Amino acid sequence: MASFVGAVAVADLVKSTLGPKGMDKILQSMSRGQEVTITNDGATILKSIYVDNPAAKVLVDISKVQDDEVGDGTTSVVVFAGELLREAELLVNQKVHPMTIIAGYRDACDCARGVLESGAFNNQSDVEAFRQDLLNIAKTTLSSKILTVDKEHFANLAVDAIMRLKGSGNLEAIHIIKKTGGTLHESFLDEGFILDKKIGVGQPKRIENARILVANTPMDTDKIKIYGARVRVDSMAKVAEIEAAEKDKMRAKVRSIIDHGINCFVNRQLIYNLPEEMFADAGVMAIEHADFDGIERLALVLGGEIVSTFDNPSEVKLGSCKLIEEIMIGEDRLIHFSGVALGEACTIVLRGASTHILDEAERSLHDALCVLKETVADARVVYGGGWPEIRMAKAVEELASRTPGKKALAMEAFARALRALPATICDNAGLDSAEIVANLKAAHGADSSSRMGVDVVRGEAGDMKELGIFESFRVRQQVLLSGTEASEIILRVDDLIKCAPRQRG
Repeated sequence: MASFVGAVAVADLVKSTLGPKGMDKILQSMSRGQEVTITNDGATILKSIYVDNPAAKVLVDISKVQDDEVGDGTTSVVVFAGELLREAELLVNQKVHPMTIIAGYRDACDCARGVLESGAFNNQSDVEAFRQDLLNIAKTTLSSKILTVDKEHFANLAVDAIMRLKGSGNLEAIHIIKKTGGTLHESFLDEGFILDKKIGVGQPKRIENARILVANTPMDTDKIKIYGARVRVDSMAKVAEIEAAEKDKMRAKVRSIIDHGINCFVNRQLIYNLPEEMFADAGVMAIEHADFDGIERLALVLGGEIVSTFDNPSEVKLGSCKLIEEIMIGEDRLIHFSGVALGEACTIVLRGASTHILDEAERSLHDALCVLKETVADARVVYGGGWPEIRMAKAVEELASRTPGKKALAMEAFARALRALPATICDNAGLDSAEIVANLKAAHGADSSSRMGVDVVRGEAGDMKELGIFESFRVRQQVLLSGTEASEIILRVDDLIKCAPRQRG
């Protein structure tokens, strides 16, 4: 039973964050900085908590996988697995064997999956309708996040960014920059790539038809590295000679870089004064300390490669873009690359009052982008707001009524667990979940093609198509399959065994 208790406790922890009216959690780190994160993203919360119950770790894992695979539904999958376990616990107490429960859950899951597939629809052939579907999916995803206030604006941003990818699904090409100041509504999408760095002193601030060398190489040998080096000399003149030799070495390196026929040099590491002067004299723009994430992306977007040796200019693949210029966002100067080789690249600039808001906004936007990417790859769409769960639960109950033996009990339990998701959405919005779920059940019972789901705003059952509440088929399917498999794995356990620590020598 210990394994059930831990897993259900973890599910209850994130349960209150589910749905458009879910609450947020403040995560306070216990390390030196005592950093604070404010979020309602299931995966972020579970990643951050310390769990010592092994069964609870399984739930943390499925939320991580859900986040990596489809980006959204991280809370749903944990709540669903928790409900399945809660129902299983009652059945185990009634002397139903765990293997019987697993067999029942498996059959119920297959049945539910079939219903979900038959209820999905696809508008990929009609460009306008498909864009509207994507907008609706983005709005549904964002409505449970911090961006819900401006979900129209951000849904458009996300859909425009994903549409630019032309189906390649390479999220690396979408760069997100966070700048404090302004309001969330001032966030915008910019074509091309923006790098949050400064241009060196005395160098050109604007370059057209740029040929760019992206490098990761030390450019800081103006002076001897005294630390860690032991040099024995008998006079200061010798030290000066060594310094001069270092400088000559640096000059040769800079010349070999300029010989590549470039007019912009981007380096991952620092560029000291001497090489910076030389680049300025040659009219080359030099950008130092472009961090790893930035430089990997920059190389991808500009179509170049990251170089660290400069002996064979013919073998180096240079990046290119039409224009590099300095722009101002708020108080900060940034470098803007436009007309880049990877045409689909773009940058989303997020503005907001504080770093906490920006971090949460970035997580929310990332979820929306992941879901849209999945929808572009698999264009099937289902209605949201608890509609799929009510429909699947109805089909599973019908199957249970035709199934002999104790397996039927497990199937009924599976249907109850499915209905717990819309019920939780209602509870979190302060509504009467029992009544709304009963109304939904009746509506779907009376009409098998009903589109009713939970309308949180009005606090009643509503038509999902009219409200524009759509979800990606992939997300719902992943929630169903992952939740079932996770509960199955925990159900198979009958003992927790602590292993002895490794014997030392």
